[in-house]
Amino acid sequence: MNSNPMYMEYVDDADPQQAPRRGWRILGWVCIGLSAVMVAGSLTAYGLYRRAFGNIAHEDVNAQLGPNRPKKLNSAMNILLLGSDTREGANAKYGRRLKNEPPRSDTMILLHLSPGGGQAMGISFPRDLMVRMPSCKSRDGGVVPAQSRAQINSAFTAGGAACVIKTIESISNIRVDHFMQVDFNGFKAITNAVGGVPVCLPKAVNDPQSKLRLGKGRHNIKGETALAYVRVRHGLGDGSDLDRIKRQQKFMGALANKAMSAGVLSNPKKALDLMNAVTKSLTTDKELTPQVMMDIAREMQGMTSGKLRFVTVPSGPDPLDPNRVALNSAAQPFFAAVRNDKTIPKQPKPGASTIPPSQIRVRVYNGSGIDGQAGRVAADLESQGFHVTVGGNAPSATAATKVLYGSGADQQAMSLAALIPSKPQPAARKRGATPGVVDLVVGRDWTKLNNAGGGIPKQQGEIRASEDICKET
Repeated sequence: MNSNPMYMEYVDDADPQQAPRRGWRILGWVCIGLSAVMVAGSLTAYGLYRRAFGNIAHEDVNAQLGPNRPKKLNSAMNILLLGSDTREGANAKYGRRLKNEPPRSDTMILLHLSPGGGQAMGISFPRDLMVRMPSCKSRDGGVVPAQSRAQINSAFTAGGAACVIKTIESISNIRVDHFMQVDFNGFKAITNAVGGVPVCLPKAVNDPQSKLRLGKGRHNIKGETALAYVRVRHGLGDGSDLDRIKRQQKFMGALANKAMSAGVLSNPKKALDLMNAVTKSLTTDKELTPQVMMDIAREMQGMTSGKLRFVTVPSGPDPLDPNRVALNSAAQPFFAAVRNDKTIPKQPKPGASTIPPSQIRVRVYNGSGIDGQAGRVAADLESQGFHVTVGGNAPSATAATKVLYGSGADQQAMSLAALIPSKPQPAARKRGATPGVVDLVVGRDWTKLNNAGGGIPKQQGEIRASEDICKET
């Protein structure tokens, strides 16, 4: 173990055995439920259970950040989601030897909510990312000097949420509007409140350190088992931080999908349990008031899990240390896309349909003759909020893309056709139509789907909350 606290591995000594153990890296158990709740959109629990917000603790980070911050370029909102490995109170059993040390964070996710509630993206910052860290106020009121080279999670240890915000703003020039922070027990309560989270294991795991014992295949996990799953270091993946982030993102997507389902949000008891689970272990900035949260919820009305994406900030091996990572050449263009996101639903032309993608069901057929084309087009449609299924190959290849519709779906077909560059004329499907469903037959002339309202381009390796949990990434 490196003696430098900036690089310190995290030791779990919940097990009373005295034998030495290798260090843990506490994973992204933290904001999983938070991102799910924040983008749940139609979350009526914000209004129905407002008293739950009295559980939230607050910090005045704006006073620590000062006036020299990036400017807001639009009405998007950026919320920094942080995981705290504090060992205070009931969290002590997850590392008694760390009880008197300052808390650390291995989870730093910038949740970007596009203007108008059209899309959301969770941007993970690896704990091993080496960055410039600006001068910050320390936890004890002193000053943490600026560092030209520091591991990003040391910002939280040194100066808390305000220092992390300042660091991320300095490297991205993205204005961070709010932050949310939760601990171990908050995570367990969230997974219990949604009735468990589905996961898929490529092989059986029996890890004595995390006490995770699960067979190969699909499982629904919650509480201590869920915590062990996201903390496990041995037996899953290659043990790298980036591999664990991918697993974390899939877990977040599955939890978001579960939290956004009607079975959770339409059930008053489940919704109240979820709200209490989040708020009891939650710390935010003073400006993230219940009214602001309710305003966010209203903006996200109609949000589908297909419009919630998870990405890792563009990075690669650190040239100065192969055990760390550094931002690569794609990082600044990506940050610029986030800063300039103007994903506001376009105003329809006079006489045009006003039906949004979230109310359109599309079945995609491949008539292009290109393997996998239907799946790619379906993913593009889903990312813009359409409800999509893949119908397979069309009966025969076609040069021109076609938009066909079943009874009652003519206006939906017009809305879809307007986003296709070739502007196909919608037609009623004569045979095999399904009422209320639009059939898109992708032809050889297919180029791309026009964006329904701008937004951040698709990123390499991104994960959508709607994806099959067993899909390889």
